Amino acid sequence: MDTGSPHEAGPDGPQGTIEAVEHEPVWIALPPGLLKMRRLLLVVWLGLIALAAGLLPGLLAGPAWAAFALPPLALMAWGWVMTERNWRSWRYAERADDLLISRGVLWREETVVPYGRMQLVEVTSGPVERHFGLASVQLHTAAAATDATIPGLDPAEAERLRDRLTELGEARSAGL
Repeated sequence: MDTGSPHEAGPDGPQGTIEAVEHEPVWIALPPGLLKMRRLLLVVWLGLIALAAGLLPGLLAGPAWAAFALPPLALMAWGWVMTERNWRSWRYAERADDLLISRGVLWREETVVPYGRMQLVEVTSGPVERHFGLASVQLHTAAAATDATIPGLDPAEAERLRDRLTELGEARSAGL
């Protein structure tokens, strides 16, 4: 009696499908504080440009010249939407042997940083980031092309990630 050909799937489906699902990375999105910070910077800078482009010519040359404020205001509206799309595109995942960083709206970019190749993991936070309670994790490797940054993390998460990546990097590079 034939128990089935090797091409037939068992009750759980093809074995390759089960293995692929088990190894899917768990993606972690960036916190909303980064979006809030970037939008505030967008409004402040383009608001100042719109004010200067519209108010000064409007006062000096006549009210019709105040229309020069419209392009920066239109750019601000477009930037508001694009900033959120960019923020949503950022994510990272910790796997057994490497860290994945994915970003980009039009041009999707995924960086894979093997733990054993990490030379330095830094947590940085500039004055604006500190005001919003954010920090960035920057990874340095021997190859400059694979240096990577994860912006806009909660400082506690950034420190946890730094400590974990440093620990995994030391463990994986012991044989090098």
